[in-house]
Amino acid sequence: MPKGIFSIPPIDNDPIKSYAPGTPERESLQATYDKMWNEQLDIPMFINGKEVRTGNTQRVMPPHDHQHNVGHYHLGTAEHVKEAIETALEARKEWASMSAQNRAAIFLKAAELIAGPYRDRINAATMINQSKTAFQTEIDAACELVDFLRFNVKYMFEIYADQPDSSEGIWNRLEYRPLEGFIFAISPFNFTAIAGNLPASAALMGNVVVWKPSFSQIYSAHVIMDVFREAGVPDGVINMVFTDPQETADIVFKHPYFAGVHFTGSTDVFKNIWKTIGNNINTYKSYPRIVGETGGKDFVWMYKESNPLAVATALTRGAFEFQGQKCSAASRAYIPGSRWEEVKGHLVEQLKTVKMGSPRDFSNFMTAVIHEGSFDKLAAYIDRAKKSDACEIVFGGNYDKSKGYFIEPTVILTSNPHYETMEEELFGPVLTIYVYQDEDWKASLELLDKTSIYALTGAIFSNDRYVVEYASKALENAAGNFYVNDKPTGAVVNQQPFGGARASGTNDKAGSKLNLLRWCSPRMVKETFVSPTDYTYPFMK
Repeated sequence: MPKGIFSIPPIDNDPIKSYAPGTPERESLQATYDKMWNEQLDIPMFINGKEVRTGNTQRVMPPHDHQHNVGHYHLGTAEHVKEAIETALEARKEWASMSAQNRAAIFLKAAELIAGPYRDRINAATMINQSKTAFQTEIDAACELVDFLRFNVKYMFEIYADQPDSSEGIWNRLEYRPLEGFIFAISPFNFTAIAGNLPASAALMGNVVVWKPSFSQIYSAHVIMDVFREAGVPDGVINMVFTDPQETADIVFKHPYFAGVHFTGSTDVFKNIWKTIGNNINTYKSYPRIVGETGGKDFVWMYKESNPLAVATALTRGAFEFQGQKCSAASRAYIPGSRWEEVKGHLVEQLKTVKMGSPRDFSNFMTAVIHEGSFDKLAAYIDRAKKSDACEIVFGGNYDKSKGYFIEPTVILTSNPHYETMEEELFGPVLTIYVYQDEDWKASLELLDKTSIYALTGAIFSNDRYVVEYASKALENAAGNFYVNDKPTGAVVNQQPFGGARASGTNDKAGSKLNLLRWCSPRMVKETFVSPTDYTYPFMK
């Protein structure tokens, strides 16, 4: 039991390294990248702290050079899923009762490992397997994951400190228990930080986890597990499996001790998960927590007196960093007719200078999309736009998968505000723009709000505070993260808690204590110091 009320070490956002020419971090990361590029890594699953290999392996390949191998991972079976669940439930007996300061120390150590000795390795793995540039990798795999791990500890103690009032003669206490069962974490390919946070945030609160990372992110997931093990996460608390998605779901969602899902991925998959949980509701020991962040059709809206260069820059960065493979990426824009030519001019000039290729070349702004399925889907959208009478390709429109899955930054101008690329999530470097008449700016906001099923991120540009206030109210349900005069990407832990509503998810705000509250079940304890001995009340006299 604790022998004091402990103060945690100072918590702040991890400083972002620049990787500019001549910096030591640039040379160090490039050397680590080259070393890992030439290795053949054998990646096992981790169940009960043990490395599990099956011999049924799949390649780990860089999207920017799909003929190159950097190793392989071992596919598991239904039996491995069952073993991971039972192992987790057994580990829960001790983990759930471990003191908060010892759980905190484990994940604070994990943060220090990533910030220090593991920084180059986790960054290089993300660059190689997920085709992220050095800077995009730095703000994700290193800084954001470090921030999640550190600030989650801060949030946990803030939650524990939130206690009810007590009146004379009694003491009211609120205990924040872990959920009764295990958590299933399903993480995406695009953010290493999310992959680490989904299992870690639940585990920090005393839960045990079965974690299934994306097959396209297994290299950096392996590094995360190495960090967790070195940091002291006990055996069985976080188990990582590489198994068939449907087979895994069939086992997990039918288990009576399934207690919650922490999910980031596609909207359709999340809806199916929710439906499956509902169908199995009579099976469970308790009502499962369902926490999910899914898709986005994120917007940039411009008012006529805004700075065209600032808008163009927001579009270039917001739409094309990491090849548009962010759920927050700008993928539709609404530009007033009187400023369109200026915005287009700046945008085209910027895109002409964008270089695309391997992330090993630090002069590249873009690399490849994640896999052939994504490439083919994006190419089909571009081809249909080329043939459509409602569309004009303003920039780009080319693609090539002979060596890597490369899609040019593509800008589509459409006369139809409901054209498919204005409404559907593409998850790639394709931006569609609709030009509205200046006098119809209020109607354009209504159009924007009603066009998409999603409500994740969005940005407005205006220097007129009346317009800012009107637009903010008109779009209050259109985005969970709303930006004024900035691009709609780049949320920072503890500064812009992240999440959206509508079809974009449950808006439980990763990077805040709102998310951690979902992974605990409060118990109210009332203690009376002197118990009554007379059952009657004064009004009865």
